[in-house]
Amino acid sequence: MKLLGIPGSIRRGSINRGLLEAAKELLPEGVELTLTEVRDVPHYDGDIDNDDDRPAAVEAFKQAIAQADAVLIATPEYNYGIPGVLKNAIDWASRPAYGSVFAGKPVALLSASPSGVGGVRAQGQLKQVLLGMASEVFPHPEFAVARAYGKFEDGRLTDEDTRKRLGELLVALRDWVGQRSG
Repeated sequence: MKLLGIPGSIRRGSINRGLLEAAKELLPEGVELTLTEVRDVPHYDGDIDNDDDRPAAVEAFKQAIAQADAVLIATPEYNYGIPGVLKNAIDWASRPAYGSVFAGKPVALLSASPSGVGGVRAQGQLKQVLLGMASEVFPHPEFAVARAYGKFEDGRLTDEDTRKRLGELLVALRDWVGQRSG
């Protein structure tokens, strides 16, 4: 199974990027994880969202999603919501409506935050956006890491309980995607 990881933050030391790096270490058998970046995706502009003018970074982002069997998004929570850079990249990938690379694509969500709720409000917004694009959102309970700074050292997830839960989520995701594809 090919899994694509999308960090919702462009900060190199992001704890959400750290979640995806930890996921790489905890992958179950038969799963590979590649990360993509939203850093180079420009602000959405409908005037250039056509086959002749669409930026190469957008095409690469959309192609990476299309080639994945499932997507794993790790999002921080900014002001109770989705980071603008992540929403912008998703807006590019959401075109054409109901026929985008996200349509029918299984997507699982992760979040880590220094707050006590761990980013679940951003996950709620992100679920709404993904469902609006006809994505299939993984029905597993939210994977939110609250008070996350105490669970990472130098960008690496070190909290054993969180690592165990992440490993379990990855197994459940693999099994769910496998059941869907029959």
